[in-house]
Amino acid sequence: MALPDCFRVPTAPLPDPAQVLSGPTWRITVLTERLLRLEWSDDGAFEDRPTQVVWNRAFAPVPYDVAWHGEELQLTTRGLRLAWDGRPFADGGLTVTQPGAQGWHTVWRYGMPDRVQEREPGWHVGNLGGTARTLDEADGAVPLEGGVVSALGWATLDDSRSLALDDDGWPTPRTGDVDLYLFVHGHDAPAALRDLYALTGPTPLLPRWALGNWWSRYHAYTAGEYTALMDRFDAEGLPFSVAVIDMDWHWVAVEERHGSGWTGFSWNTQLFPDPEAFLADLHARGLRVSLNLHPADGIRSFEDAYPRLARRLGLDPDAGEPIRFDVASPEFMQAYFEEVLHPLEDQGVDFWWVDWQQGSSSGIPGLDPLWLLNHLHFLDAGRDGRRPITFSRYAGPGSHRYPVGFSGDTVTSWASLDFQPWFTATAANIGYGWWSHDIGGHMFGERDDEMVARWVQLGTWSPINRLHSTSSPFQGKEPWNFGVEAREAMTDALRLRHRLVPWLHTMNERAHRAGEPLVRPVYHADPRPESVLHGSGAFLFGAGLLVAPLTTPADRRTRRAAVTTWLPAGTWHDWYSGLRYTGGRFVTFRRPLETYPVLAHSGTIVPLVDGDDLSVANPAALHVRVFAGADGEFVLYEDDDAGEPT
Repeated sequence: MALPDCFRVPTAPLPDPAQVLSGPTWRITVLTERLLRLEWSDDGAFEDRPTQVVWNRAFAPVPYDVAWHGEELQLTTRGLRLAWDGRPFADGGLTVTQPGAQGWHTVWRYGMPDRVQEREPGWHVGNLGGTARTLDEADGAVPLEGGVVSALGWATLDDSRSLALDDDGWPTPRTGDVDLYLFVHGHDAPAALRDLYALTGPTPLLPRWALGNWWSRYHAYTAGEYTALMDRFDAEGLPFSVAVIDMDWHWVAVEERHGSGWTGFSWNTQLFPDPEAFLADLHARGLRVSLNLHPADGIRSFEDAYPRLARRLGLDPDAGEPIRFDVASPEFMQAYFEEVLHPLEDQGVDFWWVDWQQGSSSGIPGLDPLWLLNHLHFLDAGRDGRRPITFSRYAGPGSHRYPVGFSGDTVTSWASLDFQPWFTATAANIGYGWWSHDIGGHMFGERDDEMVARWVQLGTWSPINRLHSTSSPFQGKEPWNFGVEAREAMTDALRLRHRLVPWLHTMNERAHRAGEPLVRPVYHADPRPESVLHGSGAFLFGAGLLVAPLTTPADRRTRRAAVTTWLPAGTWHDWYSGLRYTGGRFVTFRRPLETYPVLAHSGTIVPLVDGDDLSVANPAALHVRVFAGADGEFVLYEDDDAGEPT
């Protein structure tokens, strides 16, 4: 069937023929001076279509030299040298070296494992990691998938198992046996990311309102309770821009014959008797609204949308048979959007939290349903020219095209807090820049005022600041539930996050245009061994800022928490005190609860919202912070949040 135009993505899968070397069973494509595509196909069938991961191979031509010595090939660019013995790709028969690199480990050999080394205390070697599908129930570190940045100077992106996209943009089985992309960028992480984004597509520009504070809680609110909470936030001067309503927005106590109440698409009118009025009230406060979805159980006969969806699919609505959630069917997915979700959006729902936890099997061999859900939800959200956003778990390389990422149900512990900044920054190595964590922790763990306050402070300096918790009375993240010191620290952090929105939106545009994620490992700017190997959790934040998170309890005697990190060369200024530091060395920061180690490099300029305006719209006035000691400039980006600059 012909899918709506919004489900077709712009792709350019065919490279310049002059950049391709080939034989009956092999192809080598020179995409850039430091990026190669290596293909092997026993039957000589190669994949020229876009794939789930790779959308563009039409790179600008680059010079390269080729020399044949009998059956042996040598291919050289300014950034690499490939040697191949002409036989089926095998260990030792296909190698790539880096000009100027020393040591056997800097030579890539076909078949070498491109592994992420386990994170030992403070040290990283080999592939420096990308990210993971989820932090669900993780109490501390989890294993990471690979990225395109490596301490060895080379990294691989294996696209052999990713499905192709047909002319309608639908995933379909592919050809070929080996389809490997080799990134040979040395320690130039920004260059590796630029090539990755050129290959897979840019990070979209998020709506401005997504950059403020989000309120989320797994709790059976009534409409009155929820709006009363928003009134309290307003009275306390606590700015929020996004309201996330967890699964109790829909019916969860369903008849046993229908199965679980985990899936639902119809308002619980006992809690929300007038959904449109409720959503209008939130919009009047300047809030955008997201509703939680667990779609796996399909659409059952008690749902408001059931009769029209059944008729749309040629089923008898009077039969009452459940409609299976068939992510592999384009007919079903189009009907799902148009008959189930769009009517709810017409009521005022702004975007969806796709909380898929039902595994990776689907009706298309090799298709992870999470990828297709993310892909289609994001594209559908962008219909009619609106700026799209979705909220879902990571589904592999290329997932940066579908922000925002939901990292799952986080355990409330210092170990979780300690891992999150490192996890967030490392995701930049696979281009994934917009993680949203359960700030403060979601479940289990312990109640600790200092820990939650430090977590909210980290949220200020995170891609997305979404406070979240389970329904336990001990887990609520309302600042007034905590002691005086923690409450003040949380309040200050939430207000500062709001004031940062003009600067954050400019960084948002920079991530989209220049391929520079908001949060990045320090070694992206300073690749010397001290920065690459020492994993304190410190990270770069936008242009000119560095954050060294406090993720362990304070010393009981000094009442100060401490962190030691590598500070890159230059002069740095403490955001809170103005104290200056000289970089190019390790520095230990000790801070009381009311402050946080945030450093601004000399010459950095940060525009902030001026005054007490709680809106995330373009402000009428700005307060500009300038950190002296070097020349600097800042071009502020503003638009109407629909894509047109103002």
